[in-house]
Amino acid sequence: MTSDAEKSIRRVERYYDLVDRDDIPGLVSLFTADAVYERPGYPPMRGMGDLEAFYRNDRVIVSGKHFLRDVVAEPGRVAVHGDFEGLLKDGRSVRVRFADFFELADDGRFSRRDTFFFTPLV
Repeated sequence: MTSDAEKSIRRVERYYDLVDRDDIPGLVSLFTADAVYERPGYPPMRGMGDLEAFYRNDRVIVSGKHFLRDVVAEPGRVAVHGDFEGLLKDGRSVRVRFADFFELADDGRFSRRDTFFFTPLV
């Protein structure tokens, strides 16, 4: 039998796979209608419309791949530490470490996501 934590981890892994395949309808469907996503450099995104607009128009990444180092889950929450390698819209290649924190609703969809990047800012 699969635990709730294992199901949550599989859902998060599926999310990154959908992002890397640029499956916007698929990845947006993993979120609740009122989900909130906070990411450095962007105003908070609220709801599926904001999420879809971000992935279709505002995201500076053209393509790439997420590599997950660590994934930790507890009821209703998943934390991820990983690396992203890809191509930006301006043609530059990028490699960055990141951490993501997901909160899950009772139905297993993401109600909140917070992203942090390991880059020198201060």
